[in-house]
Amino acid sequence: MSLSKAVRIVLPAHNEEDILEASFRRLHAFCGDALDFYAWEILIASNGSCDRTAAIASELAGRHERARALSLPLAGRGGTLRRAAEMNGADYLLYMDVDLSTDLAALPDLLSALDAGADVAIGSRHHPGSRVVRSLHRELLSRGYNLLLSNLLGVRSFSDAQCGFKAFRLSRLRPLLSMVRDRNWFFDTEVLVLAEYRGLRIVEIPVCWTEDPDSRVHIPSTVARKLLGLARLRLTAKRHRGCC
Repeated sequence: MSLSKAVRIVLPAHNEEDILEASFRRLHAFCGDALDFYAWEILIASNGSCDRTAAIASELAGRHERARALSLPLAGRGGTLRRAAEMNGADYLLYMDVDLSTDLAALPDLLSALDAGADVAIGSRHHPGSRVVRSLHRELLSRGYNLLLSNLLGVRSFSDAQCGFKAFRLSRLRPLLSMVRDRNWFFDTEVLVLAEYRGLRIVEIPVCWTEDPDSRVHIPSTVARKLLGLARLRLTAKRHRGCC
């Protein structure tokens, strides 16, 4: 059987020298076993790292087939994913947090959803079939944030904007990039909201997700930036909704 689609799997990494190699090896082994019918590659994207993350990424790419390294001078997941999406040579873009908090067993389901016609497939910790292990305050923050999306922006097609486990049909994602302003953590939300407003088909997939106790996300500043992003999207919503 011929390979179906070319899949670029992105691991954004900012100062992740302690876990990058182990996470990459786990992901690479999984893809080798589970993605037989895809022409997959892993892009390790170091962004703004001041430790050995970029060097480790380069070493891993040199030692493993279907692995590439990208080193960007500025930190920011959104900017990193934009650069990965703009690169040629793939039909699908899939990305995940480098700590692999989401069980990789759901990865083929994301791709299957795209194969079946979805434009966007996202792992959702709020899906009834998901199994999630995390602290109560993180759960409440997540639920509250997604409630704001529903009430302020009228979002209806997804229930978890923040899970770092998403896949896109690149032909549908690229036209959105010129409208996305955020280069950091709000990128996920902005892309999903714009995708819904533009009529893209979004499918949510149940996942098994375990909170990383060593997460470096600074919650107060991240929440503040996301609230500012929501306010901005609220002001520009009418311009984007229903446009083709």
